[in-house]
Amino acid sequence: MSGLMFSLRPSSLWSCSRLFRLRRLSLPPLARSNSSKMSSDSHWLSPADRDQQVMELRATGWVEVEDRDAIFKELHFKTFNQAFGFMSRVALQAEKLNHHPEWFNVYNKVQITLTTHDCGGLSKRDIRMAKFIDKIALSM
Repeated sequence: MSGLMFSLRPSSLWSCSRLFRLRRLSLPPLARSNSSKMSSDSHWLSPADRDQQVMELRATGWVEVEDRDAIFKELHFKTFNQAFGFMSRVALQAEKLNHHPEWFNVYNKVQITLTTHDCGGLSKRDIRMAKFIDKIALSM
């Protein structure tokens, strides 16, 4: 993007619809075309697939989030640098897949929640990301 930055104050007269149009106009054409690919790739899991995949992930420490169609895992590392290095590797993969985790970090602890917002719950993309996270965590 052009590097243009602005902030809105509570007294601003900009309506939400005007801001949405402005944001859409500022996206490069490639970013707009990826959004349709994202939603077509982020399909819900069938009930049988979901049960099987979640069962496999439970064995590696993932838990289902209560009152949400999401999975959660807490990881502990030896140091903050190791935790941050892990997060950096996950962030690069998240950008590549255009699928970003909800996460929280304090010192050597990283808490991760995965869900697919555009389909309203757990999807194949979350399973793929969880397996990647497990693989990276084992290599740290």
